[in-house]
Amino acid sequence: MPYLPTDVHLAHARHELAAMRALLTPLDLPVPACPGWTLRDLAEHVGGYNLWVAAAINEGHGDLEPPPAPEDVLAWFDANAAQELAALALDPSTPAWTFGDDRTVAFWRRRRCFEFLIHRWDAEDAHGAPGPIDAELAWDGVLEAVEFFAPRQVRLGRIEAPAYAVEVSDGARSVAFGPGEPAVRVEGTAEELLLGLWGRRPLPGGVDLSHWTP
Repeated sequence: MPYLPTDVHLAHARHELAAMRALLTPLDLPVPACPGWTLRDLAEHVGGYNLWVAAAINEGHGDLEPPPAPEDVLAWFDANAAQELAALALDPSTPAWTFGDDRTVAFWRRRRCFEFLIHRWDAEDAHGAPGPIDAELAWDGVLEAVEFFAPRQVRLGRIEAPAYAVEVSDGARSVAFGPGEPAVRVEGTAEELLLGLWGRRPLPGGVDLSHWTP
């Protein structure tokens, strides 16, 4: 279950997307967290999915294949961002196509919040200065990774079902994935855990759980 309310997800989604957009220059700057990518590739990736999510909300399907980005990728990015943010601003209970059990706009507010957050971090890292992540927001992202993406990866056959439970904790809160009592505990700040689960930084203790996320 989400740790934060949906209006907080929307506010963070707007903030993180704007922060990322401000960093999309120079377009040929490499993005270390996404090997082989430049900031232009990052803009094309996020911009294309902005269109895809807008269609999932406004048209009720996940079949859109976004067209290739034009040469003026930033104007295209801005137009797509405006389209998606307008869709995310709809009543959170509005029905939408999603790839989760929650078939409402609220699902996309949370999902896109963390998509924008991680890619904002990627863009900052490309500039050599990754900024901090709000601890409460980061913990909600940890919950999404452990409670939603890890079981989904198993269900889709992308990873094996764990033989034992792994507990992830920021010291004050914890969440586990797998059967039985936790046999492994990974503890760090919420930011360290979130970045580690998404493969941006090593997790404390060297445990590799990046396969839990796509």
